[in-house]
Amino acid sequence: MAHLKPVPDPAPAPEQGEQLDVAQLERYATVLRMHCVSMLAVAKSGHLDSSLSAADIVAALYFRVLRHDPSAPDWPERDRFVLSKGHAAPIQYAALAEHGYFPVEDLQGLRSIGSHLQGHPDMNRTPGIEVSTGSLGQGLSMSLGICLALRLDGRSDTAHVFAVLSDGDCQEGETWEGAMAAAHYEVPNLTAVVDYNHLQTDGTTEEVMDTGDVRAKFEAFGWDSIEIDGHDMGAIVEALERSRTLDRPAAIVCQTKKGRGVSFMEGRFGFHGKPPSPEQASEAMDELEATLKAQDEALAGAGGEG
Repeated sequence: MAHLKPVPDPAPAPEQGEQLDVAQLERYATVLRMHCVSMLAVAKSGHLDSSLSAADIVAALYFRVLRHDPSAPDWPERDRFVLSKGHAAPIQYAALAEHGYFPVEDLQGLRSIGSHLQGHPDMNRTPGIEVSTGSLGQGLSMSLGICLALRLDGRSDTAHVFAVLSDGDCQEGETWEGAMAAAHYEVPNLTAVVDYNHLQTDGTTEEVMDTGDVRAKFEAFGWDSIEIDGHDMGAIVEALERSRTLDRPAAIVCQTKKGRGVSFMEGRFGFHGKPPSPEQASEAMDELEATLKAQDEALAGAGGEG
């Protein structure tokens, strides 16, 4: 196998309440992408391009927006993160490891026998996983269930639930049942973030099952619904933080590109569920390392912490 550069230490994860700026979050997103390439190169299976498209969203959530405590994963007041697109588990695993939910070294055991890092998130195996996911369409309904349970516990005002969906989720009827029910029950602490990367196993989303205007669909059900560039970190943070202030469920439709950050993979069909070859993994790590170096130089020039 081609030699892979090690993933660098991105500096300690932020403490609860610490606010990282956009440039720092972009750096974390690059580090998470490097972890994903490294994991899948070792595992020789998995969904790399689907993980890369969600990296900016996941970095913004885990390193700025989510209220969570790795030392107390079951803290009752914590926010909940539900990865409905469970096939992108590597990007969540990378974020959890960087926060110390488990050793970073565990990432190299992805999809191996005896590892707690299975191909899809498993709440019974991995610290920090709220629900087991993988079958598309279920995540939004489960997130609504969590919101209703928080209401019964009197925690609707403190604990927010963020569900990350895929375009494939939006092709499933259960997603829209969940959207209708969330509006009916007027849950203010639910945010659906749609990683709309336009590519699936068999072709483009439009070819497989055109979902039309997803933002308008959520709005029609009574949600606060906006559409943003899912790789614009400033826009992502602004939208996520705004969603916490609303009195109804919020949908953030993020226009993204599959394979984001790796030029030979970005927006190209044919990489879904296909791990990189040793040569591709090495090329991807070289490109991401160059991105990281440029980000470090920019942070150093601005006096930021790199």
